[in-house]
Parts: sequence; C-alpha cells; structure tokens
Amino acid sequence: MAHSLKIFCCFFFFFLFSTLSIIPLSHQLEQHPLDSLTPNEFIRVQAIVNQSHPTTINDITFQYIGLNEPDKQALISWLQNHRPTPITAPPPRQAFVIARINHQTHELVVDLSYDNIVSDHIHHGFGYPLFTFQEQNGASQLVFNHAPFLAALNKRGLKVEEVICETFALGWFGETKQNVDLEAMKITHFRDRLVVPVPKAAGTDYRESEQKAPFGPELKGITVVQPDGPSFIIDGSRVR
Repeated sequence: MAHSLKIFCCFFFFFLFSTLSIIPLSHQLEQHPLDSLTPNEFIRVQAIVNQSHPTTINDITFQYIGLNEPDKQALISWLQNHRPTPITAPPPRQAFVIARINHQTHELVVDLSYDNIVSDHIHHGFGYPLFTFQEQNGASQLVFNHAPFLAALNKRGLKVEEVICETFALGWFGETKQNVDLEAMKITHFRDRLVVPVPKAAGTDYRESEQKAPFGPELKGITVVQPDGPSFIIDGSRVR
C-alpha cells in the first residue's frame, strides 16, 4: 500500500509541474504597462547608462530613475485589445532617467525592450536635479571641518557631537552664486545670521507623565468599522 501511494504521489507532482511548465511566462508574470519599474529593471537601466557612458572616463550620478509612461493612445489601444486574450503587444517598456554626467545634467529615455538609449538630452536651462543621498551626506559633513561654523558653535556654547546638520534644496531664485558647490564639494559662503536662546534639557520633557495642570480638552474617541470589508480592491499595483 505504501509503495503504491509513493508511486501515486510522484506521478501527481510530475503531472503538476509538467502542467505549470507549459503555461506561457506572459500569463504567469503579466505586467501592466503602467506598473512601476521592478528592482531588476532599475539594475538594467543603470547598467545600460553606465555602458553608454563608461564610468572609467565619466563621472556619473543618478538623480532619478522612473517609468517613462507610454503614449496614451498606444495604452488605450492595448487595453481595448488585451481582454479576454492579448491580441496586441504592450507598449514599449521605457525608463526616464535624470543623471549628472561629467558635470552636465542629462535627461535620458532608456528602452528596456532592446536595452538601449533612445533619447539623451543635455539640460542647459536653469535649475538642478534632485540631490543624491551621497551629495546630501557629503554636504552635511562639510560644515564640521569649516572653521567659521565651528566658531559659531563655540559662541553658542554647543559641542560638535551634539549638533546634527541636514541638507535641503533651497530652490533657485536667480542667484549667480550658490552657497555650496556640490561639484567641488566645498563651502563657498557662510553667514552666521543671529544668536537665539537654545532650549536646555531641563523643563523640556513632553511626556504625559511629566505634564502638569491645567491641561487642554481631551480628544474624543473615534471608531471606523467596515463589517463587509474594505471599499477598495488592490490588484497588483492598481487600487480600484
């Protein structure tokens, strides 16, 4: 009996995997043209750009990589002919890239169907692309080796290890000079504007247990219940 059961189980799993193996890959991993780029696609995009601009002779940073949405009419045509069975091929899968290459801002369109760059436009107008994490961290650390900044901390009685600096894009308002040169990673201007009192540790505890009367009015409770389930459906990357 045990021997017969073993043969049956082996036959069953062989039949199951044989059946699964003949299902077309397009049906197993169907991808909507508006789906976000996958981790593998991000890696492919980076490889394609690096190959077209070898990093050995080019300084490349990636400020943005995202889906380059297909033409609307091509998308509508695909949607109309996609069900119940796919008749037309989906629109080309492309990525839009903003990269800094040799101190120039490039706007690129990468075709993931053929692994090539179909458009490479150098931006010569005003404005700058998003900061990378490396640029933000590098700019934040610059000030800790800047003598005027250290003097400003000392004037306020602060210790370097107690200070955290953050980097934010201030926008462009027509200035001919910037405060931080991210290309050379150096500070070009520092201004110590004003001195304000720095709160001390004592008396600044906001935990409820440390608060004293009078207190403000308490918030009234709220409950949200959907006994029949949520009013939305998540289908892959789509919310209906």
